[in-house]
Amino acid sequence: MLINCAAYQDGRKLADIEIDDISVYVAKPECFVWVALKDPGPGELEVMKHEFGLHELAVEDVRHGHQRPKIEEYGDSLFAVMHTIETDDDGEFVIGEVDVFVGSNYVLSVRRGTRHGFQEVRARCEREPQLLKEGSAFVLYALADNVVDRYFPILEAIGTEIEEIEDRIFDKHDLASSRAIIEDLYSLKRRLVMLQHHIAPLLEGISKLTGGRIPAICVGMQAYFRDVYDHLDRSVRTIEGRREMIVTAIQVNLGMISLAENEVTKRLGSFAALFAVPTMIAGIYGMNFQEIPELHFKYGYPICLLVMLLIDFGLYRGFKKANWL
Repeated sequence: MLINCAAYQDGRKLADIEIDDISVYVAKPECFVWVALKDPGPGELEVMKHEFGLHELAVEDVRHGHQRPKIEEYGDSLFAVMHTIETDDDGEFVIGEVDVFVGSNYVLSVRRGTRHGFQEVRARCEREPQLLKEGSAFVLYALADNVVDRYFPILEAIGTEIEEIEDRIFDKHDLASSRAIIEDLYSLKRRLVMLQHHIAPLLEGISKLTGGRIPAICVGMQAYFRDVYDHLDRSVRTIEGRREMIVTAIQVNLGMISLAENEVTKRLGSFAALFAVPTMIAGIYGMNFQEIPELHFKYGYPICLLVMLLIDFGLYRGFKKANWL
């Protein structure tokens, strides 16, 4: 589906144009055409391939979709694949894809699976004619910058979730809640792995536009692409930091479970000791021997009970002082 098709010259919009007129404006070296498509069919891609002279391999990648984030050169043109990440109502990730063809006098952006469009990017470019004079390279930068900036709110949300779970770790909880905490942490870790899979590969592509042999289209725009690279690198480092926090949180939670189990074990051991002494004494006097000391002593029974109580009282004081009870 066609979203926008416009021609630009000297940093300003000339007009919205028809698809059939694209080749007319592309033929003018002082102009460039910016076309935006959403979920195009094979027929639309074929028309764009004819109008812009797109490379067959790049068009094939767009047809099949699910490409790894990358930036590749095809002669005098660039082909960029970037992934967008959104969340649905259940908090699950929705992965979209933005494919961008960039030539000296054209930009074709194709998005799939992305609910939030890039109208604000076009509006931003049209508000900055002094930068839009750079042509298609600036449009590529603006699109990449917008895609990368969308990663930060998601990372911040995950960071907030981690902090909330860390607070739950140190609350008093039972085994069921500890299990729930570990499940939540593992779910977050899985989501971070997914984020890294969709974000980190783009670092290599953007780095091609910041130094070394710069594609002719992007000459003069290195500083802008370096800014995108810095933001992207910060996102990747944040993901790595969040993953380390989760690993630490899991270890701390397991440690808290072990401490809780030790407390239970100590309490059970203490109560077992309190019952063990009377049981031992009662067991001795329960043996059926004729010559047992104090067997016929008048006060033997109360004295035996008193000894049991005194020993248990001493044990209780000792366990209490050691915080076992």
